Amino acid sequence: MRKVIVLEHISLDGVIQAPGGPDEDTSGGFAYGGWAGPYADQVVGTALRKQMNSPFDLLLGRKTFDIWAPYWPKHADAWPGVNTATKYVASNTLTSHEWQPSVFLNGDIAEKVVRIKGQQGPDLHVWGSGNFLQTLIRHDLVDVFWLMVYPITLGNGKRLFADGTIPAAFKLTESTVGSNGVIVVNYERAGAITTES
Repeated sequence: MRKVIVLEHISLDGVIQAPGGPDEDTSGGFAYGGWAGPYADQVVGTALRKQMNSPFDLLLGRKTFDIWAPYWPKHADAWPGVNTATKYVASNTLTSHEWQPSVFLNGDIAEKVVRIKGQQGPDLHVWGSGNFLQTLIRHDLVDVFWLMVYPITLGNGKRLFADGTIPAAFKLTESTVGSNGVIVVNYERAGAITTES
């Protein structure tokens, strides 16, 4: 079974919106786009490249797809796998696009993701996709949270757990700390929550 792996740049207060650049996602009046850039270092870069170079397909929300589609085909040298990966895109209106291979999902998205997870293929990486991510979390479809936690609070913006979560336990399988205080952590599902008797 394929795993759904959520890979996010996240602030201490849980914001995942627009880490890459000032114009990446200004919805809701978000004014801090590009907040991750000043914290880049070799440790975080190495961890990112490891994920980017592993075999993967993508699960993307429509907004993230719209941001990525004009960018990545022109920057294939920086991340060749993003162009060859199958991009499964949650969208009620888009049915085709020149950035291929792409598959567009509408209707019962959770059910369709369950089917995709059951198919043969590489793990499914979710980057950004703040709104779509809430559907995956609500339906207990996330197997791994691979997070880069930045020593910054942003006050507002799209949050990783904006709609809450379901009760679930996770285990830490990897962690490292960059020179600028970014903590890179990998949490994998570890079954149900256990409590003291």
